[in-house]
Amino acid sequence: MDRDSRFINNRKQDKIRLVNNHPSINNMREGEEVLFNHKDGILKRYRKQNGRLWSSNMSTDGNTIVDKKLIANELEYKQKFIDYRLFNHNFKDDIATTKHYVPWSGVGEQTTGLHEQSSFLTPFKMICHSLVIRTENMNDNTQSITFGIERIDNGDNTQDSVATFVHSTDFVANTVTVIKTSDWSASPVIPANALAAITIQTSSSDLQDGESSIFWITSIWKTFIGV
Repeated sequence: MDRDSRFINNRKQDKIRLVNNHPSINNMREGEEVLFNHKDGILKRYRKQNGRLWSSNMSTDGNTIVDKKLIANELEYKQKFIDYRLFNHNFKDDIATTKHYVPWSGVGEQTTGLHEQSSFLTPFKMICHSLVIRTENMNDNTQSITFGIERIDNGDNTQDSVATFVHSTDFVANTVTVIKTSDWSASPVIPANALAAITIQTSSSDLQDGESSIFWITSIWKTFIGV
């Protein structure tokens, strides 16, 4: 074989082969490319270049999976995406057997969801991911406390119950309690264009006699932007 033929032959890229073992720098030669089918069903392409192992995921449906961190100078969605939104519901009150609606704005709790402070107009479908609660010292923290999520649908003013959670263990002063999605009696979903409300109610006496107790409450919602 003459010199030109050897040069052309050496520049030919071998057919990319499918390997059974996870590729590594040590088991690949410089410039080699292989395919590896991961256990989760993702087909990934690997190339050893300049002593480093490079990889890219391949897709059959247009979805892209990022293994670790996504770094972007500018990010814009064209149709829809899922995001997590946080809301502050802090207020101060004694809280007794009357159902109270925690504020979405300001610090004043109400006795109805049809109030500008006690409901939030959802532009998108939302699911309550968690409700994070912290309280001050209380005189009576042994009673059951029922938290609720309600909705008022687009086109009516009926306050519908979505889900409830009964906190039957003692609240610990200045200690965080978290209610997760799976803790609610039903899926805590609020559709788009509805009013969302969060309620709190005790089983018997006031949690705090005489002076009001501060409730620090933050809700985190899984929000389907564009849906």
